[in-house]
Amino acid sequence: VQLQASGGGLVQPGGSLRLSCAASGTIFSINTMTWYRQAPGKQRELVATTTSGGSTNYADFVKGRFTISRGNAKNTWNLQMNSLKPEDTAVYYCYAEIQVNRNYEYEYWGQGTQVTVSS
Repeated sequence: VQLQASGGGLVQPGGSLRLSCAASGTIFSINTMTWYRQAPGKQRELVATTTSGGSTNYADFVKGRFTISRGNAKNTWNLQMNSLKPEDTAVYYCYAEIQVNRNYEYEYWGQGTQVTVSS
């Protein structure tokens, strides 16, 4: 299984970006879909997560600005980021807990996509 993140870039403060993550390979089901981020000199932190049951959870610092959702394509999920701030600058990673068959679930990370918020 591989995760491919995309959609990062340079945006001005107050702008928007949409990140996408696509999972490929032998996938029975995706149980959780998550975005993390890591800014220079800081630890990786959870941004938002959603489950196969539809529940979502957000870090306080993105509540009301970011939205995580399943994509229209199978095994994809998105992070819509609005009202971006310079402190949102980081490498964003997608992460998933994926069942490859009925018995085994594994954790997978995408390669990261850079988001830079600057004027």
